[in-house]
Amino acid sequence: MEALSILAQVAEPADFGPIGAGIGYGLAAIGPGIGIGYIVGKSVEAMARQPESAGMVRTTMFLGVAFTEAIALIGFVVAMLVQ
Repeated sequence: MEALSILAQVAEPADFGPIGAGIGYGLAAIGPGIGIGYIVGKSVEAMARQPESAGMVRTTMFLGVAFTEAIALIGFVVAMLVQ
């Protein structure tokens, strides 16, 4: 019986909230990271092909990066709320 009580004390559930929040945010940041890289890469290609439209492409790129980064921030907020 002693072994069972010791095992019950050891198997007590721990607080895995911070670990889960970190993993959740890490997974939530993968998509926006890939998206931002894709947006910037294609914008550089567009500016190299048509330098005269660089201002418009740059503005559109920054808007796309901001909206994509907002998705990562939403993932961060959700991960903190779940914790």
